[in-house]
Amino acid sequence: MATTTPSTRPSEPSLNATVDACRELIAARFPGASDRGAAAMLLADGTVLTGTAPDATNPSVEVCHETGPYCEAFRLSQPVVASVCLHRSPDGAHRVLSPCGVCRERLAVYGADVLVAVPAPAAVDKVRWITLREALPHYWMLAFPEELHGW
Repeated sequence: MATTTPSTRPSEPSLNATVDACRELIAARFPGASDRGAAAMLLADGTVLTGTAPDATNPSVEVCHETGPYCEAFRLSQPVVASVCLHRSPDGAHRVLSPCGVCRERLAVYGADVLVAVPAPAAVDKVRWITLREALPHYWMLAFPEELHGW
């Protein structure tokens, strides 16, 4: 069963708080200068959930940073309205990572208006928010409109 997002865009302060929570998790969980990342998701009720991916010896079993917050949102029965993933380089710079294909598929159950962070043009350290519809202009599920909610 798909859940759709509210039709109103989250406020800039709540989006900024989501990005800040992601940065804070990276700093707290991975002090020092190392290649590490995390994700944060803003829920419809204003809650911000964060997560990071554990290391795995076999790369084929690794999960995305977004997996923890995504599962927690489902547990709380709260729609995701925005998602950001950041990678901190050893020099301390934070790069914005657009959601991978798997994460886009996971977020799609919440509708086309979910906001996802992508790098700003010519500034990989700056967040630009776009809708999932913009990130997936030719989404494959559009061929099945009767099964697609919120698109």
